[in-house]
Amino acid sequence: MNKKNVIFGINGPIVTLKNVSELAVSEMVYVGKENLVGEVISVSKNLTLVQVYEGTFGLAPGDEVVGTGHAMSVDLAPGIVGNIFDGIQRPLKKLRELSGSFLPHGCLISSLDEEKLWHVKIIVQCEQKVSEGFVFAKCMETSIIEHRFLVPKGVSGRVIWAEKEGKFNIGKKVVSIKNEEGKIIELGLKQRWPIRIPRPVEKKLKTNIPLVTGQRIIDTLFPIPKGGAAVVPGGFGTGKTMIQHQLAKWCDADVIVYVGCGERGNEMTQVLEEFSTLVDPKSNKPMTERTIFIANTSNMPVASREASIYTGVTIAEYYRDMGYNVAMMADSTSRWAEALREISARLEEMPAEEGFPAYLPSRLSEFYERAGRVRTLGKMEGSVTLIGAVSPKSSDFSEPVTQNSKRFVGCFWALDRNLAYSRHYPAVNWISSYSEYFADLDPWFAENLGKEFIEYRKKISMILREEERLMEIVNLVGQDVLPDNQRLLIETAKLVRVAFLQQSAFNKFDTYVTLRKQKLMMKLILHLNEKVKNLIYVSIPFQRILEIGIFEKLARIKFEIPDDKKETFDSYESQIDKQLELAVK
Repeated sequence: MNKKNVIFGINGPIVTLKNVSELAVSEMVYVGKENLVGEVISVSKNLTLVQVYEGTFGLAPGDEVVGTGHAMSVDLAPGIVGNIFDGIQRPLKKLRELSGSFLPHGCLISSLDEEKLWHVKIIVQCEQKVSEGFVFAKCMETSIIEHRFLVPKGVSGRVIWAEKEGKFNIGKKVVSIKNEEGKIIELGLKQRWPIRIPRPVEKKLKTNIPLVTGQRIIDTLFPIPKGGAAVVPGGFGTGKTMIQHQLAKWCDADVIVYVGCGERGNEMTQVLEEFSTLVDPKSNKPMTERTIFIANTSNMPVASREASIYTGVTIAEYYRDMGYNVAMMADSTSRWAEALREISARLEEMPAEEGFPAYLPSRLSEFYERAGRVRTLGKMEGSVTLIGAVSPKSSDFSEPVTQNSKRFVGCFWALDRNLAYSRHYPAVNWISSYSEYFADLDPWFAENLGKEFIEYRKKISMILREEERLMEIVNLVGQDVLPDNQRLLIETAKLVRVAFLQQSAFNKFDTYVTLRKQKLMMKLILHLNEKVKNLIYVSIPFQRILEIGIFEKLARIKFEIPDDKKETFDSYESQIDKQLELAVK
């Protein structure tokens, strides 16, 4: 062992070494007598800096640092889905069995169960040619997810030996390949991949297929595609975690990766307990059978919090490479940015706005650019959709994390404190929010739902924006002085807000709404608006129409009509016409 690899100084999670030559940037190291996990972040002629992913109490100058020869990586094999990891992929369930409810200091433990046997079917044969990304074996990881074992990057050749179908642990070698140079390469059931390097793909594809979430304000007004990126900013209590729960449960992704990054311990506990009781609506199996959790709470080491985002997106890319559509929820990127700020301060780097490091924008772009819909090296199509929550202080969207995140995402779902406090959920502000994916997604909507869907959406958006303009006048002089056509617009906008944008997670008809029902709801609201507009045009007083109660009745349709019951919507449309005829008489 090289005695020069010793600690010179300690500053929180940053450890300084002097006169070290064999360590490389991004190399994983073990620090001190307890083998704390760390990563080399800076190398110069005289000083080497190591970021330690565990608490550094007990370390002292002179303690040894041992390099591993490889970058900070994650283990990729069956056993990931349904598991709960910390930011550096230590299994929290296993750690609890070994040491109780508190994380042990310096615990070296395998990320995945090395002894569990998986029923593996080998799908390659001798003399078959394979290349990187090729699926050479399969097993059922859960009753929902089939795990596909892929030939690693840079490996290709001819199969010279293949194990028969059977039960193996993840350390087993099951296929041998001879490459063009004559070298024999053995393929096992476990891979490792550096967390800070994106996994390679053959080609990035257009993001032109929507990620259907069942949440009307998202799917209709601010849609996100599979492979897109979104940010959800909102102050305390505005429902960031709630909206991510709904997306995780209902969106049509195959695999969910949920990263709790720096959130409160009790909130993360609530997430884990709730998900353990949820039933996947698509398969009627437990939600945990297609969900991966990374829990790095606010009281865990700050450096580990910084790594948790990269751990999550690397695992998401691994399942994308199997041909799955993966959605990753990061809650919250503000806590991750705070970890960057703290580490930067320890490194005595020049601070930028609000003390964040100057490289905050580039780190955010590195993360969000890993979203995308791709053709994999194995010629399959898969996607990673990234949805990051942001927690700006006092709901100030001008702060650096929110502003820099907006530069690299296509969807901005701004949560409004006033909406949340008035019990309007999801509390997405329809004026401040936007989606830049309409040009890509509209051809899909037109083909699958008809061009009317796009027209309805534009009309609904126009009504909401006109209401925003009119409310400035109403706040000054009151609504009663407005002409009837403007009063109609305000009443229709109120109907849109209550009957369409507001959604209840506790009602079986309203917690998830298909795109077709969303279209029919918009059609019904716009039909009423058009009919009443025609009556006003022929001098029928709006107050008389309002007294029928037809607007209040229409506000309840979301709780009364199951999905895709078109005949029921047609019946409501007929009732509207009849009641308006009575108003005329």
